[in-house]
Amino acid sequence: MTLAPAPSLSLAAAAGGGALLFRQLFDADTGTFTYLLADVPSRKGLLIDSVFEQHGRDLSLIRELGIDLVASIDTHAHADHVTGSWLMHEATGCAIGLAAVARAENVTLPLAHGDRVAFGGRFVEVRATPGHTDGCLTFVLDDRSMAFTGDALLVRGCGRCDFQQGNAHTLWSSITEQILSLPDSCLLYPGHDYTGRTVTSVAEEKAFNARLGGDATERDFVGHMENMKLPHPHRIAEALPGNLRSGKPRAATTATAWAPLSRSYAGLPELTPAWVVAHQGDVTVLDVRSTEEFQGPDGRVAGSLLIPLPELESRSSEIPTDRPLVVVCHSGSRSALATQQLLKAGRQQVANLRGGLSRWAAEGYPLDGSLPA
Repeated sequence: MTLAPAPSLSLAAAAGGGALLFRQLFDADTGTFTYLLADVPSRKGLLIDSVFEQHGRDLSLIRELGIDLVASIDTHAHADHVTGSWLMHEATGCAIGLAAVARAENVTLPLAHGDRVAFGGRFVEVRATPGHTDGCLTFVLDDRSMAFTGDALLVRGCGRCDFQQGNAHTLWSSITEQILSLPDSCLLYPGHDYTGRTVTSVAEEKAFNARLGGDATERDFVGHMENMKLPHPHRIAEALPGNLRSGKPRAATTATAWAPLSRSYAGLPELTPAWVVAHQGDVTVLDVRSTEEFQGPDGRVAGSLLIPLPELESRSSEIPTDRPLVVVCHSGSRSALATQQLLKAGRQQVANLRGGLSRWAAEGYPLDGSLPA
């Protein structure tokens, strides 16, 4: 889905190609970072290390920014969370990318060392960085200004080596030869962090990583890694099988939503004017503008109920409870606040009209009492 007209994307200057959009997202439950990259001229994008439970958030951002997602790729088969790649493939048609050696189901883009994953005029280079798992990959942006290291190299740390084909000697080689060989200025974005650290650099890790930086040798590194005695990730029994299916659920879930709701990046349930027009007899349309606006030249949805936003709490008993509720205002701003208030009050079947009456009119749907443009 591409929004029309598409918004202006925020840019990050890049020497290796067209301007780049970059977003770092976070899942607090698992300490997982997800990364969205997009080539601004073509609006083609790439998602790295998505999280199943954050699919709605990620999809909303992709749609709001008008990005055509090329692929959802993972740095490895995670042991602490399930990927959202299959859900994103179902929603957007994007490719599912993972290391070929992982032999996961539903992968449409098997990756190996030296491959390139293109998105518009940009690409990431695939570097094999095993040692945490056999299938660990690092994705290096075309101009080598940033790299996405997954669990191979973390901020002042690295991935464990005591399960899932882990090997400390292999990880030492991967980090020193494939990651720390990048330019010192290259920014490194990890797959996880649990203390609020979001980014590091090659120069920093060479100097300050206690496991492998400074004067540390391979002997020092292996001795450290083989004596960590960490508990297994608590979600490993769920995560590994799920990731070997690329995040596809074992059984299809039955949709119970009362409407084809989408969620804004702010997390708000929304409906399009087209759906509301087609189902107008099945919902209550609640207008939260002022009385003057409701009766003014902008018009109103036929049959809508007027309760101005400042009066919403005191007049909540006037809102019918036998049908779902669609909240409207001029632009969708005040109705967004009203929707939040109604949800907080316990109303379940409620949604904001995306774009408000302004979008309703722009798409050619009639409004009672409106003046000709």
